[in-house]
Amino acid sequence: METIGEYLDGRLVVAVGDITRFQGDGIVNAANSSLAGGGGVDGAIHRAAGTQLMESCRALRISDWPDGLPTGKAALTSPGKLPLKGIIHAVGPIWRGGTAFEAELLASAYTASLTIAAGENWASLAFPAISTGVYGYPKDQAARIAWSAIAGFLGASSVPVKVYLVFFSHSDAQAFISAIQV
Repeated sequence: METIGEYLDGRLVVAVGDITRFQGDGIVNAANSSLAGGGGVDGAIHRAAGTQLMESCRALRISDWPDGLPTGKAALTSPGKLPLKGIIHAVGPIWRGGTAFEAELLASAYTASLTIAAGENWASLAFPAISTGVYGYPKDQAARIAWSAIAGFLGASSVPVKVYLVFFSHSDAQAFISAIQV
């Protein structure tokens, strides 16, 4: 992973790379409510983590979320074959023009993920850009929401010590940095 910038006294790192190669405690999967894998980051994480991740997701669906993980919520599973402590699955909102509580739900997905990581006492956590792929959330708006949620959480909690925002491309990382205007 290539570091593009550091913020919040080094506690937030903007990077470009493959989130499945993150070397830390855990990663966040931009999941769908079925926890069944999909395209984009979700599909990449499921492919890299192997069948063990799918089995862990199925068990979670049976035990805790039989109707699916709700939008804005997050849940922890095993990491499958990835060298992590776990994978947090966060369901972000589908963009509907900004009139269906998308901002609140997106902020909640970030905060719920950070709450799980803090509860697990993880030192490091990596996020993708939740909801900005096939869910169509405008990247500049999503960036400001992610920034606000992460900065607010880290301001009130000593863990995780470091949060990474891992973008697939330099242009997406730069768009995030431009949107937050730090």
